[in-house]
Amino acid sequence: MATFSPFNWFRSPQVEPSCRTALSVNPSLEAAVRDVSDQLRPTRHSDLALVFASTSYASDLPRLLPLLQQRLKADVWLGCVGGGVVGTSQDGRCQELEQKPALSVTVLSLPGATIQATALDTATLPDLDGAAQTWEDWVGIDAQQSRSQIVLLDPSSSGINDLISGLDYAYPEAAKIGGIAAPHNAPHGSLLLNDQVVNGAIVCSIGGDWLLDTVVAQGCRPIGPVFSIEQVQRNVLLELNDGERKASPVACLQRVLADLTEEERDRARHSLFLGIERRNLRLSADGQHAKDDGAFLVRNLIGVDPSNGAVAVAERVRPGQNIQFQLREANASRDEALELLKAAAGSAPQFGLLMACLGRGESLFGVPDGDVSIARQVMPDLPVAGAFCNGEIGPVGGATHLHGYTACWGLLRPVDPASE
Repeated sequence: MATFSPFNWFRSPQVEPSCRTALSVNPSLEAAVRDVSDQLRPTRHSDLALVFASTSYASDLPRLLPLLQQRLKADVWLGCVGGGVVGTSQDGRCQELEQKPALSVTVLSLPGATIQATALDTATLPDLDGAAQTWEDWVGIDAQQSRSQIVLLDPSSSGINDLISGLDYAYPEAAKIGGIAAPHNAPHGSLLLNDQVVNGAIVCSIGGDWLLDTVVAQGCRPIGPVFSIEQVQRNVLLELNDGERKASPVACLQRVLADLTEEERDRARHSLFLGIERRNLRLSADGQHAKDDGAFLVRNLIGVDPSNGAVAVAERVRPGQNIQFQLREANASRDEALELLKAAAGSAPQFGLLMACLGRGESLFGVPDGDVSIARQVMPDLPVAGAFCNGEIGPVGGATHLHGYTACWGLLRPVDPASE
């Protein structure tokens, strides 16, 4: 685990933590860059700049970072193209901008932070059966200096799940948050690093005296009882047990649907998912007691075999695991996100990174700014930036996963020395 360095806060009497944000909807790239630069009023060097651009600027993307760097100074530049952009304007208004030109820029001064960023070629990955040190050497980031990681992926990347597993393997203590950038028709990638547009993946490590608290809102509510898997073949459920009787997954689902209202059954036709329990047993600080971080990982149902009542799910499962059917709806998404963000708000974050699914936003909530409005209920002054993704990255049940339909938050805060 990265060590806390209290004296880093006092490197210079002028260095204080700061987060400044800007947002532009100007369709001209040059004008948008001038707009965000004027909002940020550059006065000093920053440690990290986060840049999120809509696909409207895709053809001009190689010019974006060089243009920004003519006006703003930062040690590390990081970002991606999004199917939509999340940002906070100079006056503090937080917005989710979908299907329109938008440029969001955040500059962060983080005294005592250790920030490293690297681009990775995902065409060939290290062996997951090899040593963790091999992965660490390949990434090029010291695990002892990494408390949290922002992971951004180009939509053309291969081996995404193996990459995520490998990062967990090499950096088990580092919380990871991120997503898959939006595709476009321009002949270059969708990721931004320093002054380049890149493919593959980007990993940005945050260590020292700062970290990202992660919140993953999956947007579903459980329906029916918790079932235990009796028989399964890879990702195909063959038999379940609710503690009293065994039955096929289809028979169990029919029982669950029978207890729903007519409106809920209608919603289940297109918004039904499966939650797969993930458990992470960890020793407490005294090393004597195990803490169970169990949670349900929500996955798509991808097929039914009427001949035997089997159900296929988009995840490998095993006998003995618990599962529960899940229903996705706007109210459940609001309630879940609100509860999770309330639990995280006590950490007094200075900035919120939001990587949200393209399936959320106005199409889910029916109104603009759905997720950021929920966050602002709990943290009214929180600056937020991010993107709408083609898949989101965040931890559930002690491991990092690639998700769909989620809102993955990274809440940036200074480390509490008492927790070290």
